[in-house]
Amino acid sequence: MKTIVDMLRANAAAKPNEVALVEVNPERHENRHITWRDYDLVETTDEKPFRREMSWAVFDEKANRFANLLLSRGVRRDDKVAILLYNCIEWLPIYFGILKTGATVVPLNFRYSADEIEYCIDKADVNILVFGPEFIGRVEDIVDRIAPGRLLFFAGDDCPTWAEPYYELTALCSSSDPNISFDLTDDAAIYFSSGTTGFPKAILHNHESLSQAAEMEQVHHGQTADDVFLCIPPLYHTGACMHWMGSLLSGSRGVLLRGVSPKSILQTVSDEHCTIVWLLVPWAQDILVALEEGRLTLSDYELDQWRLMHIGAQPVPRSMVERWLEVFPNHQYDTNYGLSESMGPGCVHLGVENVDHVGAIGVPGYRWECKIVDEARAEVEPGEVGELCVRGPGLMDCYYKDKDATDETLIDGWLHTGDMARQDEDGFYWLVDRKKDVIIMGGENIYPVQIEDFLMGYPAIKDVAVIGLPDERLGEVSCAVIELKEEAAGVGEAEIEKYCLALPRYKRPRKIIFAPVPRNPTGKIEKPRLREQYGTKSLVDYENRR
Repeated sequence: MKTIVDMLRANAAAKPNEVALVEVNPERHENRHITWRDYDLVETTDEKPFRREMSWAVFDEKANRFANLLLSRGVRRDDKVAILLYNCIEWLPIYFGILKTGATVVPLNFRYSADEIEYCIDKADVNILVFGPEFIGRVEDIVDRIAPGRLLFFAGDDCPTWAEPYYELTALCSSSDPNISFDLTDDAAIYFSSGTTGFPKAILHNHESLSQAAEMEQVHHGQTADDVFLCIPPLYHTGACMHWMGSLLSGSRGVLLRGVSPKSILQTVSDEHCTIVWLLVPWAQDILVALEEGRLTLSDYELDQWRLMHIGAQPVPRSMVERWLEVFPNHQYDTNYGLSESMGPGCVHLGVENVDHVGAIGVPGYRWECKIVDEARAEVEPGEVGELCVRGPGLMDCYYKDKDATDETLIDGWLHTGDMARQDEDGFYWLVDRKKDVIIMGGENIYPVQIEDFLMGYPAIKDVAVIGLPDERLGEVSCAVIELKEEAAGVGEAEIEKYCLALPRYKRPRKIIFAPVPRNPTGKIEKPRLREQYGTKSLVDYENRR
């Protein structure tokens, strides 16, 4: 198995002048900082968005220059280098430059507050931080606490006095490959969990995890050199970066889209001739709604080359996929399930050949194993609900500096995911819910995902989250927080309750609230936030206002 660094070297040697990366930014304004230099730029016009591209040779060269800068500052194998940047064309060369030194790369969530940035830097023992102009304020707030003993590189113009200019320094460094050797078992990356509350866990992966992601992605989705992958989610998250790894292995083009709207997605697919697009559920829903409302027209775009749409990061409503395939009947479709602890999506996947099982998360991914266990860790019978466990070459080494959390999650080589699932008679796994999100009403287990999936079949509903609320008699009752489509503002509780008569009585929501459904950057519903917002006191206040 090659390392992903070797994959980059191979592409730079075999196809130096072919385009590796493209950045498209429909929202770029003239006064925005530009954070990369000395390669082709296509300026914004009335017709076209701002666009930048980079060849495989330049990609490799930029990675080499940054690696040599780090090595000149004494960076070694055990060091950690963090990236705090928005999605941009320089993100991946910086990532690979860190790996080329043998050090560990630490991608940071660009939505982190200053306190969260400081926490993650300390938690991961970060030695160097590379950050962009959008983060000057947040980094400056904590610079007195993080700067001692650390290097700060600024990737932008007008470098703050308390940081060092990344561009000027890398321009002076050699473009030759430092050729530092490391093994697949060596540390490669620390990713932070995308939890919806509290401080995240630091997840340590080795180089085999990264290489497994690249091989698995190509096996699952069949990338060739002619494919063009549209990457929209943030690169700091394993879901985006690891899906792109299939493009790395196949030597095909990746397109990074800055700014997300139904129009910008379809326009970029059309302009860049994208063949593979990974979407989050909200984005797919927004595209369908825009088409249904006539705000977008498919004939305005060149989409015949688009062959695959796949989704992951959260439960996928079957009704939404069925609507998608009605609108795009020639698309292949895949659901990808995974966690940052399993190096992102794919440890379970539906498979493009299994569209008849839409709704399931699928079967074990390439080189992965799965099982479902009860509270005593014994495997359950097919059809029974239990906790999903996975095992494979993309498994994390540990939660960095957190032995107790590691021991609770990694047991006998199996990752206990915290997700409740069942396996059907055909061997397909079905996600039931997060273990912590299960509602226990009068001793009966209620799985919110099942109710959410049912409600998403109602045409007026744009998004929905089902949570448990305290109840003196039953312990908990289910509450559906429903976000309606704009044209359905007049829909009320009576219509929803009538639709829910098709559910067993115990599954029918006891409370209905019409309000926006918050999701985090990876598309997951922020249920702790909803529980806090609509807890006992808030719910009483809400009902008094009605």
